[in-house]
Amino acid sequence: MPHTPTNPAVDQLAPTTQAATAPAPPAELSLEERLKFIDTVMSVRLDEAKVAYEVNTAHIPTEPVDLADVITVPAVPADTRPAPLPDLYRTPVAAVLQRAHHRLLTSGWCKDALVDEDGARCMLGAIRAEARGDTGLEANAAAVLLDAIRRTFGDDVDSVPSFNDAHGSAHVPLRMVDQAAHLADARGL
Repeated sequence: MPHTPTNPAVDQLAPTTQAATAPAPPAELSLEERLKFIDTVMSVRLDEAKVAYEVNTAHIPTEPVDLADVITVPAVPADTRPAPLPDLYRTPVAAVLQRAHHRLLTSGWCKDALVDEDGARCMLGAIRAEARGDTGLEANAAAVLLDAIRRTFGDDVDSVPSFNDAHGSAHVPLRMVDQAAHLADARGL
């Protein structure tokens, strides 16, 4: 007995009802639509590249770079040092730290001594001079300064003097005394 297919072959040349209902080809995209499409595709590619970069560099130890350490300004000659500033802070610890910062700017910074032979001071020496004999105020200012240092450089910093002596220039110590003044003011100290 001959085998008859259940679905007879369709004549490709004969018109069908399906051909009449086929969707029309998409219209040409406008410039804005093409730009939006390209923007979406590029955003996806950039996100994928970002993830790939993070995965590929996760094993590399890095230290964050503070732009204040990179961007430098010309040194101020001794004869054009700034005049004394009015107290910007009303709280005692913040005011001491502000005056200590100003003292370091005007009288100079040193390391390995509280005061050197030229009258320059280390961070703690400047705080001690500006606390004017008030040991409680001096201790509070040094504690806020150490906290500000540890916030930026981590808990490995043992003390203010060790941090001061670890630097070869006044740039970072001066910046940390200024940040400590802002921190003390924010805390109402």
